[in-house]
Amino acid sequence: MMSGTIDFLLPMKGHSERVPGKNLKLFKGAPLYHSIMKELLKSKYLGNIYVDTDSPLISDDVKNNFPRVVIINRPYHLCGDDVSMNRIIEHDLSLIGGQVFLQTHSTNPLLTSSTIDKAIAFFIANNGLYDSVFGVNRLQSRLYFSDGTAINHDPGKLIRTQDLKPVYEENSTLYIFSRDSFAGAGNRRIGLKPYMFEVPAAEAQDIDTQADFDMAEYMYEYFRKK
Repeated sequence: MMSGTIDFLLPMKGHSERVPGKNLKLFKGAPLYHSIMKELLKSKYLGNIYVDTDSPLISDDVKNNFPRVVIINRPYHLCGDDVSMNRIIEHDLSLIGGQVFLQTHSTNPLLTSSTIDKAIAFFIANNGLYDSVFGVNRLQSRLYFSDGTAINHDPGKLIRTQDLKPVYEENSTLYIFSRDSFAGAGNRRIGLKPYMFEVPAAEAQDIDTQADFDMAEYMYEYFRKK
């Protein structure tokens, strides 16, 4: 029987290549990661929150603003832009308890606690059918490989895009998995029987560039005014 709470993983590194100091960069007057942290704290399924970081600045800010959050100091061999998130999760799970986890990113400032809770509720209700859940964008566009080969349509039959069979893009907003499913999939957050959970487009804005950052700020203000 699954517990009514799960633990949240929020990894953050100090270095960012395209947006320097991204995780602590001010977003609507507060460090970027504060947005998703506040949403995690609203979840009715909240167990523990763990922040894995290599940055003393991030660690200090978390301690000062979110004292209930547990800091995991990232070891040197797991630092760097090329380290797989699955390796970081593997390290974290070796240090903490808990059986079920949700991992998200600070670069998802528009993701809401409502969507987070809907994804968790689905996972709990369907745990016998799916061993993991991950966030996706639904695409119904004419897609091509780099050589011009069509991926999801016949160029000779220009049917309406809304009638195309949808394909799905992993959007890195959320991953829900158990300790057992992670190990069973070879230490991967997406298990062997995953479910693709459609995240509302307005919440799926990820921040990789300064333009993404600016757009997310605009969208954040726009949707909160509505």
